[in-house]
Amino acid sequence: MCGIIRQSYLDKIEKYIGKETIIVLVGQRRVGKSCMLQIVRNQKMSDSGNNVIFIDKEKREFDNIKNYNDLNDFIEERFDKSKHNFILIDEVQDIEGFERSIRSYRTEVNTDIIITGSNAKMLSSDLTTLIGGRYKEIYIQPLSYLEFLQFHKLQDSEDSLAKYMKYGGLPGLVKMGLEEDDVREYHSDIYSTVLLKDVIMRHEIRNVRFLENLVRFLADNTGQLVSANSISKFMKSQKESVTSTVIMNYISYLFEAYMIKKVNRFDIHGKRLFENNDKFYFEDHGLRNTLAGGTRENDIEKVIENIVFQQLVRLGYDVKVGKLPSGEIDFVCSKPNGKLIYVQASYLIAADETRKREFGNLGSIKDNYPKYVISMNPLLTKSDYDGITHIHLRTFLTEEDF
Repeated sequence: MCGIIRQSYLDKIEKYIGKETIIVLVGQRRVGKSCMLQIVRNQKMSDSGNNVIFIDKEKREFDNIKNYNDLNDFIEERFDKSKHNFILIDEVQDIEGFERSIRSYRTEVNTDIIITGSNAKMLSSDLTTLIGGRYKEIYIQPLSYLEFLQFHKLQDSEDSLAKYMKYGGLPGLVKMGLEEDDVREYHSDIYSTVLLKDVIMRHEIRNVRFLENLVRFLADNTGQLVSANSISKFMKSQKESVTSTVIMNYISYLFEAYMIKKVNRFDIHGKRLFENNDKFYFEDHGLRNTLAGGTRENDIEKVIENIVFQQLVRLGYDVKVGKLPSGEIDFVCSKPNGKLIYVQASYLIAADETRKREFGNLGSIKDNYPKYVISMNPLLTKSDYDGITHIHLRTFLTEEDF
């Protein structure tokens, strides 16, 4: 699995080496951060002028490194001032007070530090406080559709797209294969690991049953506008009473563990953010499918929307949900360079009602920014409808510049 290079991420890592900047690889467990670190390790070890110090906190041989003092001792024993030192630490959040060591070694001459972590809040807040922002966070996502084809040695086809839509992009599936029972078992194991290590244990969760019900609720309502109050009302209908505050806390824990992404609503005409009713998407749509359970053929709209969202993020967009007086735009996407696009995601656009909804909402936006509808209409590659580009999902997922 680690033999396959995800070059775009390696290029981002290489860009910050030698810049006195701590490189932090973040993302949900099992999205490929460890493999990325191992590939960097192997590349740097091939140069005799380098000294690589590698720690993998998921391996029992490193169990004795429990806090920053242990980490200091381990590094100091292996540090070589006559060479360029690379300090690589996988799942660094499992070392108590790791920030103190990282801060200290960042100032050493000819030293680069690359760490990985599976908790957004801890890595961002603690590192910022201790080292004044001298770090670069690189967000690792599950496999894109093109990477999925490469990893599984598949050709681009409707069948391959169907597999990607169903099973998702966790790299570990390369070893498991794409048999449905095996995939579901693998997803279940990943889900249990993330929930236990990055949510339950970290935040000392006692109401585990509610947490699991909440995750399944979010899986069932992927891409739907939800609020803490609406979740609370649903849970009460299931004979489970939990306050809105607890719900928001639990959702924030899932967000910190990179299991879900929260997308805010944006008033397109008023140019302002709304403060409630957000949408939630899963880091990996395959894991979401397993959590939702069953064949769930009616869920295809949700799956497509989740895939489109993650691809837009992968392409570097900041993504929000667009609010119009007459309806909703699935995604309002912007980049720091000022680029802005509007995107609607749908399954099939055949009925007049569907066409009117998807194209009509975009058509009501009176500006000149590009507007797209992404669907799975048969025989469609790309077409134009009143200035709105209609593009097939496969075409969208295989275009590197969008």
